Amino acid sequence: MSAHTNGIKRQSAPKPQAQIIAIANQKGGVGKTTTAINLAAALAGKGKKVLLLDLDPQANSTLSYLVMNEVDLSAYDFLTDLTLPVQRVIQPSPVPGLDLLPARISLAKFESRLVGEFDAPFRLKDRLDSLSETYDFIVVDTPPTLGLITVNALVASTYVIIPIQSSYFALEGTDDLLETVEKIKARPNPNLQILGVLVTLHDRRTTLSRDIHQQITRVFGERVFDTVITKSVRLEESPAYRESIFTYAPGSTGANEYSTLCEEVLRRV
Repeated sequence: MSAHTNGIKRQSAPKPQAQIIAIANQKGGVGKTTTAINLAAALAGKGKKVLLLDLDPQANSTLSYLVMNEVDLSAYDFLTDLTLPVQRVIQPSPVPGLDLLPARISLAKFESRLVGEFDAPFRLKDRLDSLSETYDFIVVDTPPTLGLITVNALVASTYVIIPIQSSYFALEGTDDLLETVEKIKARPNPNLQILGVLVTLHDRRTTLSRDIHQQITRVFGERVFDTVITKSVRLEESPAYRESIFTYAPGSTGANEYSTLCEEVLRRV
């Protein structure tokens, strides 16, 4: 059949927009970076085109794949120099299909640099618009604060994943994060959704960890992912070798768990 019918040319379907997933919790040490680097790698392993965006001034996601002296331009430059082409900032990672927009410690100056700027909370969203058809997923690693960087990530994102460590103080501070998410949904980003709560650093051998997991499930219900990330030496070691868990220890529990998480994420988006 001709592409023209009654003189009307059929239009091809628009390319889907990138799904942007922020990994956020203002508590440190809950597995945000471990989740960001390995979820991004798992999505790439499923044939998705993925960008890992490091918004943490500690730059741990960046250091998981690159040596810092390989990083010239970073997320700070991307967010503050609006004339800078994003292609000059993005670097390929060792993982096929996964690119990295790196961070440097200079990102710590972001909040003071943009104080008083009317577009401060929207800077990341505006800058990512140019990449919305380039990637299937953009995974954003955020700092352990609820400051302007994390607000930018939530304003720009489609979804947020909240990692919660399976420990005694697990739920401390989550009310503040949930309140921030609700405020952002109320005005600047009504499309933001909590994709899920991820229990991390879980020790299946202890009664305390099992009790905390049950408590988290009581609080968040169906939002809690079925996948639980257990404590793993392999997960801790892999960034030191600049590898994801899937190449560093492909047969490990950590690799299996992040692969399962990836499948859950793909079902939920």
